[in-house]
Amino acid sequence: MSTESFGYKKLRIWEQARELVSDVHHMTLSKLPKFEMYEKGSQIRRSMKSVKANIVEGYGRRRHKSEYIRFLGFSYASVLETIDHLETLYETKSLRDDALYHALHERLTLLSKSIYKFTRGVELHHNEERA
Repeated sequence: MSTESFGYKKLRIWEQARELVSDVHHMTLSKLPKFEMYEKGSQIRRSMKSVKANIVEGYGRRRHKSEYIRFLGFSYASVLETIDHLETLYETKSLRDDALYHALHERLTLLSKSIYKFTRGVELHHNEERA
C-alpha cells in the first residue's frame, strides 16, 4: 500500500506538524549547547513528535468521534508542551538565536490554533456514519 493513500497526509495540521518536527529536531542538534541536546533538547523533540503522532493516531480512530477528539486533545497538549520547552530554552539562554526562536514560536502558536479549530470542527461536524 502506498503511503500516498493515507488521508491524514492531506490534513493541514499534519503537514504543519511534519515540518515543525524536522525544524525543531534540526534546531536542537545545531543551535543548543551539548548538555541541552540531551536534556531539554530531547524533551522538545519528543513533545513535537508527539504532536504529529497523535494527529495520525486520532485520524486512524476517526470512525469514533470521541476517540478522534481525544487524540486531537493529546496533540494540542503536546504542542503547548513544545512551546513551553522552546520558551524555557530561550529564557535560559540555551537557545540564543532570536530570529529562530521567534519564527518557531510563531509557527508553533499557529499550529496550536489550527489544531484547536480543527478539533472544534470535528466536534461540530463529525458524521459518525462516514468513516
